[in-house]
Amino acid sequence: MHYSITIDVDNASGEEAPEPPSIRHWICAALGEQRPDAEISVRIVSAAESAELNQHYRGKKGPTNVLSFPADIPDFVKSPLLGDIVICATIVRQEANEQHKTLEAHWAHMLIHGTLHLLGYDHIEESEANVMEALETTILGKLNFPPPYLAPVIETLQP
Repeated sequence: MHYSITIDVDNASGEEAPEPPSIRHWICAALGEQRPDAEISVRIVSAAESAELNQHYRGKKGPTNVLSFPADIPDFVKSPLLGDIVICATIVRQEANEQHKTLEAHWAHMLIHGTLHLLGYDHIEESEANVMEALETTILGKLNFPPPYLAPVIETLQP
């Protein structure tokens, strides 16, 4: 298998991103056996850039955690190019805190999520979401991360 993963970090947000070997490891885990050759570019951006891209490409206001841009290559052209993943470091940190997850686990989840979108998975329909979420959970489990979609258990005191 040959994977080419280019990583570009915009330090304007002041947020730290995972080290490139971790990013590559998580993306390769998502690619698994599905693609023997793949080229992916990852750009880690500020909230301002994420908001601009989200508005331009999805018509939605504000920054978002991850955007995936699959390569638009005709089926008859053989190319390893899968596309681009754009991740907002600020949003990933905020969500990790809000969801009581480790920052590392949430980064892994977002990179795997973005990669699966490049492979054609989606979550618009409930049946598609179930398939994608199960696959994300399996991949993250193999990487020793907890399931991403389980809410934390909050213990309550009985009177």
